[in-house]
Amino acid sequence: MSDVQLVLRSTRVITPEGTRAASVTVKDGKIAAVLPHDAAVPAGARVEDFGDDVLLPGLVDTHVHVNDPGRTEWEGFWTATRAAAAGGITTLVDMPLNSLPPTTTAENLETKREVARSKAHIDVGFWGGAIPGNVKDLRPLHDAGVFGFKCFLSPSGVDEFPQLDQEQLAAALGEIAGFDGLLIVHAEDPDHLESAPPVSGPKYADFLASRPRVSEDDAIAGLIALAKRLDARVHVLHLSSSNALPLIAAAKAEGVKLTVETCPHFLTLTAEEIPDGATEFKCCPPIRESANQDALWQGLADGTIDCIVSDHSPSTTDLKTPDFGDAWGGISSLQLGLPAIWTAARARGHSLEDVVRWMAAAPAALVGLDRKGAIAPGRDADFAVLDPDATFTVDPAALQHRNKITAYAGKTLHGVVRSTWLRGQKINDAGELTAPTGELLVRD
Repeated sequence: MSDVQLVLRSTRVITPEGTRAASVTVKDGKIAAVLPHDAAVPAGARVEDFGDDVLLPGLVDTHVHVNDPGRTEWEGFWTATRAAAAGGITTLVDMPLNSLPPTTTAENLETKREVARSKAHIDVGFWGGAIPGNVKDLRPLHDAGVFGFKCFLSPSGVDEFPQLDQEQLAAALGEIAGFDGLLIVHAEDPDHLESAPPVSGPKYADFLASRPRVSEDDAIAGLIALAKRLDARVHVLHLSSSNALPLIAAAKAEGVKLTVETCPHFLTLTAEEIPDGATEFKCCPPIRESANQDALWQGLADGTIDCIVSDHSPSTTDLKTPDFGDAWGGISSLQLGLPAIWTAARARGHSLEDVVRWMAAAPAALVGLDRKGAIAPGRDADFAVLDPDATFTVDPAALQHRNKITAYAGKTLHGVVRSTWLRGQKINDAGELTAPTGELLVRD
């Protein structure tokens, strides 16, 4: 213990075994031990005492659209990772689309890594993309260290990342299953979307009707059947339709290699509250009614849904026109996910331990980052310090996001992130960010 460099102390430390008063020792960027609160301080070690503020593991967000390079005016690694750090996130995994080039070849992956390397305030990993015609590129991307592959079953919104039809989906998943990779899927059925009423104008109800629940339900059913047939690992992205929960639960019980995520906006915002023309609330699949939200929370509580991630999908303000047919779909929430979820979770009787499981441990497990997501010996010394009882009102101008637009504007949230630590170094101190020290991650 004599070479421990840092001791972090709190009366409330969230560990895999529960919350307790503890001293966490750090050596060479790793957690060395979790000791009693009053344990003797090793010689030469610096002590940071957080009092009653909660010490929790740095959050892991596996669904972030950084859009860099190519659409850096939408976001970028510098601003996205600063926003993440300010929100208690210490690891993110970047989506393969909305950047130019998309991450659909090993060469394009290296282009993205070169851009990210000097700008990352937190640790950053990358998803690859599965699009028509790139089956031959999937194994090289896997060998280059991506954490899995994203595909769309309906139009993605950008021409350079087309959706897969059922034959192409089977070919891609068969290839990925061959090396035990992971396919993550935007699951909306294009036939149902095409037959739904077209949307034009400012009414949110019209937009909601254009993305019916059955489009998610049927796409997920088909994905489950294919995963079962190929014995493949699949992950359902941003689950919005609670109608799919019984199907998902049955598949898991049958042993299908299936995991599922949902997002803060589905758990904290409701269709009933969205004003006409407020396209900062537009996303695909959409925010649904309050009864649907209640069912999603039940799915989290019973384990049908595995994790909560942001699906941070920003754009420039001019793309958020008041017309729900034309406006870009995506919600900016990277900095606000923890307080948004904690505010809703505490009101429903959930604990911070639940939030840590959903937003740190489970996302880390999804991508196989065994050194992230928990305060335990041998893990990276990544932490967030949270005052869970403090409140703040969301001021878009105060966000680190490049474009100051968010569906949470004006909302009062519980949970103020006091500081964020990456491998034992404080990278965020009450909103003051240090120079970038994040590393680029590859699949373990």
